[in-house]
Amino acid sequence: MTRSVWLKADDAVGDWEARKRRITAGLEAGVDWVLVDERDVERVRELGEVNVAAFVGDDVHVMEAEANDAPAADAMIVGKDGEGDGTVDLPSDFSGSADLSALRSDGADGGYVRIFDQSYEAFAEAVATEAEYTLVVAEDWQIIPLENLIARVGEETTLIAGVQTAEDARTAYETLEIGADAVLLDTDDPDEIRETCEVRDAVGRETLDLQYAEITAIEQTGSADRVCVDTGSIMNHDEGMLVGSMARGLFFVHAETAESPYVASRPFRVNAGAVHAYVRTPGGETKYLSELASGDEVQVVDTDGNTREAIVGRAKIEQRPMFRVQAETEDGDTIETLLQNAETIKVATPDGRTAVTDLDVGDEILIYHEATARHFGEAVEESIIEK
Repeated sequence: MTRSVWLKADDAVGDWEARKRRITAGLEAGVDWVLVDERDVERVRELGEVNVAAFVGDDVHVMEAEANDAPAADAMIVGKDGEGDGTVDLPSDFSGSADLSALRSDGADGGYVRIFDQSYEAFAEAVATEAEYTLVVAEDWQIIPLENLIARVGEETTLIAGVQTAEDARTAYETLEIGADAVLLDTDDPDEIRETCEVRDAVGRETLDLQYAEITAIEQTGSADRVCVDTGSIMNHDEGMLVGSMARGLFFVHAETAESPYVASRPFRVNAGAVHAYVRTPGGETKYLSELASGDEVQVVDTDGNTREAIVGRAKIEQRPMFRVQAETEDGDTIETLLQNAETIKVATPDGRTAVTDLDVGDEILIYHEATARHFGEAVEESIIEK
């Protein structure tokens, strides 16, 4: 499931300058959506690139937008100043609700519901059956209403839970081990906005089960075209990438974070091997190193198997002398790769970072192994022989 962060920035936040400060902080942090009143859609577009949701305004605002040929919102939300937020009394028969009528016939995309009690929780369920997006904000928020909605709504809507802190967001994403699809964050604190986006990213990332394999052969092979993957991110001392000649068995190669007598550290770089090799990318897919280009995403992994994404800034290809490294996994599978013959290329062993030039047969090396083949980078269940 892909999680997202919506930032609430309607007139309840304050005047336009207050809303602008909040929106700007959200853009800098990387929020996915900004929720504003309809009259602010064009202003948000001028601040930066982001999905914009708008509370449906009155007819005056609609006519003004049409007259000025203003850009439309990506999603129109009903419920503010209506039954959804308690401004208009909630009818005993939900089928007669003006908010539901707007969802059914007026082209609105989502509904906003403040949950005051069980009747509003039931109304949120009714909204979810009609809406692409269901935004729920509980008064004196409790986990139980969110659990109920997650259990009852299923996949028929994008469920967005109102939160005020990053920790609340984490709870919303993890409730019932399924979680809300998104959170609607209501805060002016730039740090809280940034931390909420970090929580979103962390919740959606893989954790890989890395293992050690025993080296069965290591030999110089002559020169090949080698790829340095230069990313737009600074990597930590325990981070690197997974690369290999066989997609089912990838070797952990450290980023060049260590200083050496010969070259300064390059903590944004992984010297990843020859052009034919695979590199793991987000979502469990692979690409050939030769295919990488500026703007692509690669998966950064640490020695505990925690992952994150990084943008490729440059793929630097040069001819260099190479080693062929072959290893045997715990279940007896043989895998291999080509790595540059240089002391600056480090792999992970039980003793820590080790230069590829110091490896010997019988040493153990950190890898990721999965018993699936690959077709155009995606795992498939078929028989493929690689040697």
